[in-house]
Amino acid sequence: MLTGWFLWFILFWVVFLLVMMSIGGFFMFRKFLKRLPKEDGKSELDWQEYYIEQTRHLWGEEEKALLEELVRPVPELFRDVARQKIAGKIGELALKEQAPRITRDLLIRGYIIATPKRDHKFLIRTLQAKNIDLAPYQHLLESR
Repeated sequence: MLTGWFLWFILFWVVFLLVMMSIGGFFMFRKFLKRLPKEDGKSELDWQEYYIEQTRHLWGEEEKALLEELVRPVPELFRDVARQKIAGKIGELALKEQAPRITRDLLIRGYIIATPKRDHKFLIRTLQAKNIDLAPYQHLLESR
């Protein structure tokens, strides 16, 4: 029979493993849900890839650099996913508006729409450091 510290060690280890597997399973399930096809037959990730592929030629070096700067605070492990989600939303806006190229305005609007409100603080600081007027985006920042 197990007694003493070894019993507590086993109980701690079991609880620790269950918690870690639950956290991992949660994120895997979220990714699975994004891969499920919607009514139109394409998943959320398929649409992101489509928008990125259709607008790849519209991106300039300055816009790519600004996007890289905006995703810099995201942990490196998740940065590619964040970059793809934001670029997909920017591409969607560009296709809807039939933009001839990705502009700084389009990039900022796409970033605001694609990211949660908690990430907007970094965007605001970055834009203020670059002396970019926030007035045209105020309605987007407040509504999200």
